[in-house]
Amino acid sequence: MKKTKLFMDTVVEIQIVLRETTSKEEAEAKIDRAFEAFRKVEQSCSRFSSDSELMNVCRVMDNPVKISPFLFEPLKFALEIAKLTDGEFDPTIGKVMEEQGYNRHYLTGEIMESPSADSVTYRDIVLDEQNRTLFLKKPLVVDLGAVAKGFAIDLAANELKDFEGFVVNAGGDLFAGGVDGNGHPWKIGIQHPERKNQIIDVIEISNESICTSGSYERRNAKLPGMHHIVNPKTGQSPNDWVSCSIIAPFAMMADAFSTTVFLLGRERGKELIENMELKGLFIRSDLQIDRMGGI
Repeated sequence: MKKTKLFMDTVVEIQIVLRETTSKEEAEAKIDRAFEAFRKVEQSCSRFSSDSELMNVCRVMDNPVKISPFLFEPLKFALEIAKLTDGEFDPTIGKVMEEQGYNRHYLTGEIMESPSADSVTYRDIVLDEQNRTLFLKKPLVVDLGAVAKGFAIDLAANELKDFEGFVVNAGGDLFAGGVDGNGHPWKIGIQHPERKNQIIDVIEISNESICTSGSYERRNAKLPGMHHIVNPKTGQSPNDWVSCSIIAPFAMMADAFSTTVFLLGRERGKELIENMELKGLFIRSDLQIDRMGGI
């Protein structure tokens, strides 16, 4: 059984392997709850909607604001990655992204132009774990593009965990649970960076996530060499690779680390993957493929 819906500027496809003992109605109810997870995360974490929870709290200064788990958890994880990389991954890059043209809502066409201090970093965000509050030291724009989709995939996967097999696929970032209809691990194709409708490699996974960051996805038409992955310290887009795919136990982890490894470049990115004991498949500009972690 397959169903698709549009969330987070991407087509989300949910596929399940039905047991004979599971009714179609029960399966559809669980799929609907999985899709609802995407709606809640988008409503909480979108940088492109002026009425999202994220953009509302970004307008509050001088006071801590209580935030929902749908915003708190991905923001907490993004800040942990920022600390790990000393700010080369930084969720306060939102204003930079706006200025480079990544500020239009995919459905409404709404353009975001938000106030922000000239110099901000992740250290300007204070999360209180006990009270679940967010406090901003300066005006800034939070961008959770590298964690929110993965978080939604994980929440959706949790709703589907009782099925013998399932895949939650959000534009190529996915979690594959259990086994496919033939009882085998899921075969997942890696998109060819230069040929949109072709795959360049295939991997097999079960009860794991794979997420890909690629420079080919959203190139900046006005700025040559620039794309939607931007180093917050330099303001430039790294180009050691054209595609970074990370395999991890959870989608939010794979999502965040695919972006982080892309930002760090070849040597430091590989070192990070080794240290985190993750698996990765990386494609260079000459289409040479580097594999790590026994893929």
